Amino acid sequence: MTSRTEGNIGTTTLVLRNAFARLSREDLDKLRQFATVRSYPSNTVLCHEGEIEHTFYVLRSGATKVTQRLSDTEERLLVIRGPGEFFGELALLEDSPRTASVTTIAASDVIEITGEVFEQVLANSPALALTLLRRAQIDLRNTMQRQIAELQEKNTALEKAYRDLQQAQAQLLADARLKRDLELAAQLQRSILPTEFPQVRGLSFAAHAQPAREMGGDFYDVFQLDNQHLGLLVADVSDKSIPAAMFMAVSRTLFVTESRRSLSPREVVLSVNQLLLDLSSSDDMFVTAFYGVIHLADRRLTYVRAGQDKPLLLHADGQIETLEGVGRFLGMLPDPPIEERSVTLQPGDRLVLYSDGIPDAMDRLGQSYTAQRLKQIVVQHRSASASHLADAIFADVLAFQGDAPQYDDVTLLVAALDEAVLDEAALDEAALD
Repeated sequence: MTSRTEGNIGTTTLVLRNAFARLSREDLDKLRQFATVRSYPSNTVLCHEGEIEHTFYVLRSGATKVTQRLSDTEERLLVIRGPGEFFGELALLEDSPRTASVTTIAASDVIEITGEVFEQVLANSPALALTLLRRAQIDLRNTMQRQIAELQEKNTALEKAYRDLQQAQAQLLADARLKRDLELAAQLQRSILPTEFPQVRGLSFAAHAQPAREMGGDFYDVFQLDNQHLGLLVADVSDKSIPAAMFMAVSRTLFVTESRRSLSPREVVLSVNQLLLDLSSSDDMFVTAFYGVIHLADRRLTYVRAGQDKPLLLHADGQIETLEGVGRFLGMLPDPPIEERSVTLQPGDRLVLYSDGIPDAMDRLGQSYTAQRLKQIVVQHRSASASHLADAIFADVLAFQGDAPQYDDVTLLVAALDEAVLDEAALDEAALD
């Protein structure tokens, strides 16, 4: 910083005349006599916000910015001052702390007037007082207009935030209600699936089901038809969530009801298909199913596949076969082709029924679990009980899937024949506990 008094009298007088056009020659001469011209480099703070300072400035050359602090790391630009403009008068008039900071933004020469000289000239010069008053009014008006505009902007933003908050709160309430309704519906759907199976000497069952969403479209069941026959069912409704869950409940009810009318799986499935066509107005929802009847007297399983994945039959010697059979899905076409087949179960056999959510399960790399991997895990656990085999399969599918999204319901039903079924004469007495 450099300092000089009476440095360039002509230039100083011109600047003062421009800043105070209504001052008398005597006042200008007095200001010029006591003024000090100083040179400052860029980024020099001349007025410090919050400080009590007693210097009045007239900018001779260069430029300054006037700013106010908003926080420790943020400030607001109020105005840019150029040659001929002055600042610092309000702090002197009120003997109060600076309301803003003034910083050079270029190399600048300023005319500095001390508080004592300022008060003396102010007392002897009504014209200077009027000039300062007008300037203070202009600054105050500009500041108020700026603050009003900022308040209006903040008020608009606050009103929008309030509306958004109301909408978000309403959405949260709606989501909470929907979540509660889905939880109740999911509980209802889970209650439809059996938690216990018929107790038959030599036969045991186990199942797992995990929907891809809150509610799924897969279902399974094992039900007693009479003291010599059991029904086995695994089915998969197209689509997911609430519509599929409703269609699933209707389909299961139809299967259970129609199975009482006939021991022929083909007749039952065709009857269910026709009832679904009569009941449903949708043309894009259908059911795939495996339905079989176990004849306890001779260990014969009669079954149909209506578009369902082929079940696996594991024999005690470790050989595995798939249960074939022609069949189309139910609920879309009248009289679909349905082929009824039979197979005889032997002691040590394991029957694995499953939905397509198992072979189609994908890992994070997009690779499928596949039916081949399912066969391998079944063979590895060929001596396991029904519950242990079901647990092993389900755990392997979940481990393969990892944290990848589940896109389809995963459903599994395992039947294990551990003993020779009693002869027909003893069935009435001991087959069903």
